[in-house]
Amino acid sequence: MNIGLIAHDSKKKLMQNFCIAYRGILSKNELYATGTTGRLIEEVTNLNIHKYLAGHLGGEQQLGSQIEHNDIDLVIFLRDPLAPKAHEPDVNNVVRLCDMHNIPLATNVATAELLVKSLDRGDLEWRDAYK
Repeated sequence: MNIGLIAHDSKKKLMQNFCIAYRGILSKNELYATGTTGRLIEEVTNLNIHKYLAGHLGGEQQLGSQIEHNDIDLVIFLRDPLAPKAHEPDVNNVVRLCDMHNIPLATNVATAELLVKSLDRGDLEWRDAYK
């Protein structure tokens, strides 16, 4: 499965800890992330991550394009709902595209854990048929 990883600045440490905790499951999949998030995850987990540009430099748009082409199966987007971003339209676009293309999306760590555990059980194999 192809997993997209995005984290706002205030959630990057949480994303690192999440990826450490679920390294075993994540390592069995292809990981894609916005630049800074991907680099920070690699530093603490040694996972291989395909990195886009930093989110505010177009990385969220690059990931959005992959979602539009049905090349992403799951997105974990740890976002900070209290701190508005200058590139908020790009942020909202990722959420909208996931909804349009039936891509499971987690925007907080509780939902991310449910999705990753479901992935490990094989509950997301329907994505293979959906492609």
